[in-house]
Amino acid sequence: MAITAALVKELRERTGAGMMECKKFLTETDGDIEAAIETMRKEGMAKADKKAGRVAAEGLAKIKSSDDNKNAIIVEVNSETDFVTKGDDFIEFVDAIADCILANKPADLETLLTLPLASGTTVEDRRKELIAKIGENMSVRRFEMIENADVIGTYQHGERIAVMVELEGGDAALGKDIAMHIAASCPVCVAESEVPREALEKEREIFSAQAAESGKPADIIEKMVEGRIKKFLKEVTLLGQPFVKNPDQTVEQLLKEKNATVKRFIRFEVGEGIEKKEENFADEVMAQIK
Repeated sequence: MAITAALVKELRERTGAGMMECKKFLTETDGDIEAAIETMRKEGMAKADKKAGRVAAEGLAKIKSSDDNKNAIIVEVNSETDFVTKGDDFIEFVDAIADCILANKPADLETLLTLPLASGTTVEDRRKELIAKIGENMSVRRFEMIENADVIGTYQHGERIAVMVELEGGDAALGKDIAMHIAASCPVCVAESEVPREALEKEREIFSAQAAESGKPADIIEKMVEGRIKKFLKEVTLLGQPFVKNPDQTVEQLLKEKNATVKRFIRFEVGEGIEKKEENFADEVMAQIK
């Protein structure tokens, strides 16, 4: 069967692949466009598997809320470079995943990857298709949900930091202010009682060692350490931090004034905790030459 320009054009529109690649697969399948798409998908998945070991530390964080603002989700999807995150394909993929999570409320990441997107393709298959098309590794890294909440506050700082906060009492405006504060001040937890014991003991050990060098009496050293521990707790807890919009007031004081309570918060920053591979440009060029 003759491979016409119209056939190549249709395959390009349906897959986003290059013209020569479309012509190649149509030739192999004797002009059968459905068979060509299936072959492309199979080869694309093979290419995706080869790229799976490459570090994906860039990406987008996305928040999606229900119409009544009682449910909300936050998701992080990663790519290898910042350039890819600005492309329509990647942005649409992240949006589609956010819609899928909000609609289906999957129990975990493994379940999410098996769910169909609005297009009918599963999350995992679409991920592999995009890897084959764009040429970079991608991963759906994590997501969290807040369900049936009294008030949900959200704040998105650019494309890399996203925050959701669940409140009891208050209103949407307060929720947004608290979420904005969390984005800027990065608290570890809501209250002092939630600070991990290991973290507290580690700080106490460090402060004790520093204070001991002062040569002061033991009772004075003990007071110095306790003072530093109190300061540390205010710095790492949401309630103890000065409110970003009014540093003369703590977040705890603001919440009491508004008769509201923060039940929990979730803060995603793209790439946090992922060890990026440091590339030496000169070595990379030499490797390519060899």
